[in-house]
Amino acid sequence: MAITTTTTAHNAAQDTLALIGRVLIALLFVPAGFGKFTGFAGTVGYISSVGAPLPQVAAVIAIVVELGLGLLLLVGFKTRLSAIVLAIFTVAAAVMFHNYWGMPADKAFVNQLMFFKNIAIAGGLLAFAAFGAGRFSIDKK
Repeated sequence: MAITTTTTAHNAAQDTLALIGRVLIALLFVPAGFGKFTGFAGTVGYISSVGAPLPQVAAVIAIVVELGLGLLLLVGFKTRLSAIVLAIFTVAAAVMFHNYWGMPADKAFVNQLMFFKNIAIAGGLLAFAAFGAGRFSIDKK
């Protein structure tokens, strides 16, 4: 028989940390999505530069995911689904835009850091997918 020692204070701390975590992760995605929206042509050009197919469509997807799902994560609405999609998007972006293994040495180091930063962000997002947004959210779970 398991003994549960969860207290209200412990839950309040977890909920507060979940809120802070959502805000911090959203601070990465929401401004990036807004920047892609306001600089659409530049975004399309950058996506084209790595050889991605349908760069205009990819730019729209990036905006919807970063801005739209970033805002959903921020307020804690459909958090688990938003976090999973954001995690998949982030890993895909790491592979497509930070493929340090195929770059010259002068670019490889920074791109390796960016690649693993994206992987770590995906890990944090998967924690939200697993445990939810906390009480201070629209989901309230």
